[in-house]
Amino acid sequence: MQRLWPIAIICVVLGLAFAFDLHRYLSLQAFLESREALKAFVADNMLLAGLGYILIYAVLVAIAFPAASIITIAAGFVFGWLVGGILTVVGATIGAAAIFLAAKHAFGDVLRRKAGGAIKRFAEGFQNDAFSYLFVLRLTPVLPFFAVNIAPAFVNISLRTYVLATFFGIMPGSFVYTFLGSGIDQAVANVSHDGAVTVGDLVTTEMTIALFGLCGLAILGLILKKTFLKGRGPVESKA
Repeated sequence: MQRLWPIAIICVVLGLAFAFDLHRYLSLQAFLESREALKAFVADNMLLAGLGYILIYAVLVAIAFPAASIITIAAGFVFGWLVGGILTVVGATIGAAAIFLAAKHAFGDVLRRKAGGAIKRFAEGFQNDAFSYLFVLRLTPVLPFFAVNIAPAFVNISLRTYVLATFFGIMPGSFVYTFLGSGIDQAVANVSHDGAVTVGDLVTTEMTIALFGLCGLAILGLILKKTFLKGRGPVESKA
């Protein structure tokens, strides 16, 4: 039971986040309503805002709170696509490393001993090149982000490899979303305020490059799933 305390902390924090309706404050509508105040605060407190954003993003990733895309778009608006993308990558990597270590500490040895077919196939993918395998999983939307955060904890992969593959693998997607956020002012000018605003409402001619980037990652994911990842499937046993 002593091995479960990191997971217990994560579950408690996640439960508190939902209990205090954190999703309302991290919604797209809430961001649009307070975007000018946020931008002014960041302009006056760049260092504090940057460190605070990294901390908040890391916690949200660690507890698997469903607000990553909205927060990343907001970062692109208040920090700019480049700085916002870098801060997002750093925060997401820290948060992913935290949940990875928690899962590895709590369940890694047990699940490795009792691994079923899915975990065994996943583990075999890391046998030859753990960095490349995890990098591809990070780069493309083959699996949900949270699943890729914890799955490596059940196989023999070092923290250093995990952090490096995560850091570089999530860069393209992070920069696409921050670029989308960097043009939010012009997009909002074309949005009617009669109803709730969605991510789709933010699409303008200038934002199509961000959407093409997301489509490109999706297509790349399908290609690599049929090629690179397929080649890392289970090794057939010899009689």
